[in-house]
Amino acid sequence: MVRVTLVNYTKRPLETITWAALISYWGEWSTESFERISENDVEKHLPRILGYGHESILEHATFTFSIEGCSRVCTHQLVRHRIASYTQQSQRYIVLDEENVEETFVIPESIKKDRELYEKWKKVMAETISLYKESINRGVHQEDARFILPQAVKTKIIVTMNLRELKHFFGLRLCERAQWEIREVAWKMLEEMAKRDDIRPIIKWAKLGPRCIQFGYCPERDLMPPGCLKKTRKKWEQVVGSKS
Repeated sequence: MVRVTLVNYTKRPLETITWAALISYWGEWSTESFERISENDVEKHLPRILGYGHESILEHATFTFSIEGCSRVCTHQLVRHRIASYTQQSQRYIVLDEENVEETFVIPESIKKDRELYEKWKKVMAETISLYKESINRGVHQEDARFILPQAVKTKIIVTMNLRELKHFFGLRLCERAQWEIREVAWKMLEEMAKRDDIRPIIKWAKLGPRCIQFGYCPERDLMPPGCLKKTRKKWEQVVGSKS
């Protein structure tokens, strides 16, 4: 199972965003005024400014997540979100030494449902691990031995995004049309943010969610299953209202 953890984020994120926004039209703005920004200032100004669609201020708050146990299928999609910073576990320097197929690879539930097919997958994956290790034992460096590994191999990655890019990311990857694994990662990222009292309000104000939440309608409604909008909205509301 994939594990997602919010490990760090901008100190006082809402105050930072509000302070950045006020530089545009507050005559008393100064560097020192940041320390005077209060929760009342945030509630007074931020929803209105975001309501105007002025979202560049969201870029002043960043969030760093660790993601463990997802496949390289997932991270190949993740790194397509280019306005972000990534550091990933290296297959060049770290030798894969796990014998258990389930611990080494991500196997989709659609495969596990077919018992015969599932056993074939596990057999091929076990043979892959064996050949990978044999290659290393025969003097092949792991940077070349890794060529035999499938995209299903589990990995770890650190991701840092600003709030504006997170909104874009969530809009696409929380959607039911997103691939299941990156959708799971995205929901867990949102859940991690929703646990923090100093972050949760911005999720609602900035509408950090799938595009049906952001727009108020589904731009791909002709492609979606019946009831998807209602189901997604309910899930989003449950997450946003959650506390650890």
